[in-house]
Amino acid sequence: MDSIVKNLEDVKHLTVKAKSRLKLSDEARIDYIRKPRWFGYDKAKEIINKLEELLTYPPKHRMPNLLLVGDTNNGKTAIINKFAERHPRDDNRSGESIIAPVLIVEVRPVPDETSLYNAILKEINAPHRERGDIDQKRHQVIDLSSVIRLRILILDELHNMLAGNLNKQSGFRNTIKFLGNKLEIPIVGVGTREAFQAIQTDEQLANRFEPIYLPRWGVGDEYLKLLSTFEAVLPLWRPSNLEETSLALKILSMSEGLIGEITAILEKAAIKAIKIGSESINVKVLDSIQWIQPSKRREPSVLAKGKVS
Repeated sequence: MDSIVKNLEDVKHLTVKAKSRLKLSDEARIDYIRKPRWFGYDKAKEIINKLEELLTYPPKHRMPNLLLVGDTNNGKTAIINKFAERHPRDDNRSGESIIAPVLIVEVRPVPDETSLYNAILKEINAPHRERGDIDQKRHQVIDLSSVIRLRILILDELHNMLAGNLNKQSGFRNTIKFLGNKLEIPIVGVGTREAFQAIQTDEQLANRFEPIYLPRWGVGDEYLKLLSTFEAVLPLWRPSNLEETSLALKILSMSEGLIGEITAILEKAAIKAIKIGSESINVKVLDSIQWIQPSKRREPSVLAKGKVS
């Protein structure tokens, strides 16, 4: 630590905001590193642009829908949350209800028509009884969707529909079609590859939902740009040169190409770099965080090696 010249003028690898954090205490810097952040990479921008197009689509009986498919922890939820931030709900204190153009609802582990209506009503803070009459809930959702000026409904964790029996799966798919037709708004499904399979079992839904795949990261300019952008926001005194080949490949291997894993690895490594005084992320620091690849976390040997804290 003593060998580090703490002169802000000599720091060239950080953004202005990150550089301003260098003079904070180690604890404050660590808190800053742990805060969520958004990186607008090309694929994310493409998906958000598609969502923006759907948001302004004129109402008609058969609206276009979108199905966002990707592996767990690869940024799907972050993308839809970022889109929702662009169109926040308005408390509308002078009116009778909130205004919510974008509504994100998480599909429950064992979904059916009732659970979907309950989730929608809960999300807009509408009074309802969990075990109330299904017809009443259906009419309530339809009526309130107009009142809150709903323009797009996003169903996150859509793959959960496969957890129900065949009758419940069929009923849930019919509910999606019904809501799309009745509300005349686009519906966006978000989930893993299983969500794609679930939609494909219904020909009508398959025709209505345009699938868009969020791939894992691989070696390329976009990945190196991501690492460079990440390095620029981590308040470390020394440059890490994350885009250097050996480091970039190691991070890619540790994360298995999942952006959520890349984020967690770099955050943990940056915190370690502060604690040990290296003030940069290198191979030694990455090894020291004892990261377990996602595909290996369910292996019994992980517990045997004592790597789970």
